[in-house]
Amino acid sequence: MGHINYAPLLFAKQMLRRNFLKKILISTISIIAMSNKLFAKEMFSKPIFKDGIFYNNYIDHKMASFKDFWKWRKESTKPDRLSFPLAKNNPTFLQKNRTQKTLTWIGHASVLLQIDGINILTDPHLTKRASPVSFAGPSRTTPPGLSIEDLPNIDIIVISHNHYDHLDYQTIRKITKKQRNNQPLVLVPLKLKKLLESFGATNVMELEWWDKTIFKNLNIHSVPVQHWSNRSFNTNKTLWCGWVFETQNFKCIFIGDTGYSKDFLTIQEKFSHMDLALIPIGAYAPRWFMKDHHCNVEEAIQIHKDLKSKNSFAMHWGTFQLTDEPMDEPPRLLEKLSVEKDLSKDEFIAMIHGESKII
Repeated sequence: MGHINYAPLLFAKQMLRRNFLKKILISTISIIAMSNKLFAKEMFSKPIFKDGIFYNNYIDHKMASFKDFWKWRKESTKPDRLSFPLAKNNPTFLQKNRTQKTLTWIGHASVLLQIDGINILTDPHLTKRASPVSFAGPSRTTPPGLSIEDLPNIDIIVISHNHYDHLDYQTIRKITKKQRNNQPLVLVPLKLKKLLESFGATNVMELEWWDKTIFKNLNIHSVPVQHWSNRSFNTNKTLWCGWVFETQNFKCIFIGDTGYSKDFLTIQEKFSHMDLALIPIGAYAPRWFMKDHHCNVEEAIQIHKDLKSKNSFAMHWGTFQLTDEPMDEPPRLLEKLSVEKDLSKDEFIAMIHGESKII
């Protein structure tokens, strides 16, 4: 009886097994990829817009009633109006600078950022009042750290939302007139383009959450924050957002105005970390009225941690007396809580109005 060669059978069996395992592996990878895609789609979802109203991700659409507002105004402790020191900066350097990354705090949520030769202005408010009229409403207690005349040519203006302390008609009007032949790109949340155009801006772009645009070597992302909008009785009919500025080796977020929410964990999931975060620390009292839409100092530190920010800068304090906490309380609390929560020196700082830093 001849010798039977089983080698071909064994080889065929091995190939069948290999192909079977390969199919299982491919199927598993496909399922994981699909799951990740669905998870990402859920995480990085567009804002909810229903019946003409925008919604936050983590709280119901329940705005304070007039009764609540009146209760707050009646019970308000009306803290003293305080003026703060003004740092002496170097406008000539800022106008000529094309190489160094800098941060200059003008006041409130207005910051001049210089990133790789690009001049960015956040929520510019450089006039006397945060109000629809020039003769009444909250007035500045500390002058702007830079005048409109001292600003360098602005490449990009970002607006976080339409409240009067963040979107100022006179400031936008003056900057666009000053740069009438070279107007900045003005980036706004959804439904704000027409308003900015009525102010005189001719180069306006609307973005919704997770949209991105590119300016030279800079990626600019609109990201969700927890806030609201209102200007002339149009509550939540325009969107609100934060802004991320991203180059190959630098990531910075400007938050604008926000309550604490899980949105910042989601932002960290997308961007891994921040090199610099501009975080509001004021306008938080009383908590029963402000909590959903204005973080306090402890929550601001948690936002810093959620974002895995290497350094953070405190803004939105010491410029307008808007709420019930003493005007000098936010930076004092930041210094105290930074020690208690084991933040390293200069990890999260409050600057002097007008101060410039190389970043």
